[in-house]
Amino acid sequence: MSAVSDRLPAFPWDKLTPYKATAAAHPDGIVDLSVGTPVDPVPELIQKALVAAADSPGYPTVWGTPGLRDAITGWAERRLGAREVTHRHVLPIVGSKELVAWLPTQLGLGPGDRVAYPRLAYPTYEVGARLARAGHEAYDDPTELDPEGLKLLWLNSPSNPTGKVLSQEELTRIVAWARSHGILLFSDECYLELGWEADPVSVLHPDVNGGSYDGIVAVHSLSKRSNLAGYRAAFLAGDPAVLGPLLEIRKHGGMMTSAPTQAAVVAALGDDDHVRVQRERYVSRRELLREALVTHGFRIEHSEAGLYLWATRGESCWDTVDHLAKRGILVAPGDFYGPAGAQFVRVALTATDERVAAAVRRL
Repeated sequence: MSAVSDRLPAFPWDKLTPYKATAAAHPDGIVDLSVGTPVDPVPELIQKALVAAADSPGYPTVWGTPGLRDAITGWAERRLGAREVTHRHVLPIVGSKELVAWLPTQLGLGPGDRVAYPRLAYPTYEVGARLARAGHEAYDDPTELDPEGLKLLWLNSPSNPTGKVLSQEELTRIVAWARSHGILLFSDECYLELGWEADPVSVLHPDVNGGSYDGIVAVHSLSKRSNLAGYRAAFLAGDPAVLGPLLEIRKHGGMMTSAPTQAAVVAALGDDDHVRVQRERYVSRRELLREALVTHGFRIEHSEAGLYLWATRGESCWDTVDHLAKRGILVAPGDFYGPAGAQFVRVALTATDERVAAAVRRL
């Protein structure tokens, strides 16, 4: 056990514990803008679908029901502009974090192989490489990487933590470069439906991939767009030559989404109205927090999409965390996402309207 755990970095969120205690001591209570967990209700139509499928005594399938696969393929074509997506092009997964952490292992990567991810990035990309004993490195522009031994390239647009969006032209260039070197490209697009000042594009769009899914897979989640973080519901879409072997591995590993959750996902992907309603909530919170932070002396960079504001006061991120914690506001330090974030904090939009208003008053 220790041989595996010793490969991993310290769990970063534990370092926030004393600051959380400081923020919680505020007379009006804590405003937690750190983790970014959804707080709004699960839409009623999704809850009803879950309840209706509650009597599910048998084992679910890893590949999901035909209805679930239909829902995923239909959504990918309707929302992402993908073309000719069949059941072979999709694979349900048990939340996206599980996939990110275990993908290098499931791909058979190990010592001598390399995994690359953005300079500022979700820490689990590195964790996945470490679990597989593969090498790992961060990039500013992936096309400047040495392709030798590079087996897995992660994109993340819109970005967590920065909210940066890669343009269609950038995506097209990166996809072409990865293909020319035989590098498997996975694009984490979990925030794609939350574009504010940009319209994010998927690698599944034909203008990006030239009408071919060879060597590319997109990762999507219902945690943010449908408030389903507690359901652990996500899926992959892309190259069948990649997804087919992953399906077989996941069958042996028992990595299956529960049957009630599969039914809930069908309902969620078939309805766009609840996504619009949730977007409107986040738009309002984003505008209030952004104005308050800027007035308080922060500079906001990127943040054109996603559920966060990437903010700096030009000081150590931990000084900023302390400054805000004394006002009862908890945020995530930027160095959780790489050394390049050392002077930034990530401010989540995932708090109730009442708590956001409290944060604005304090700022």
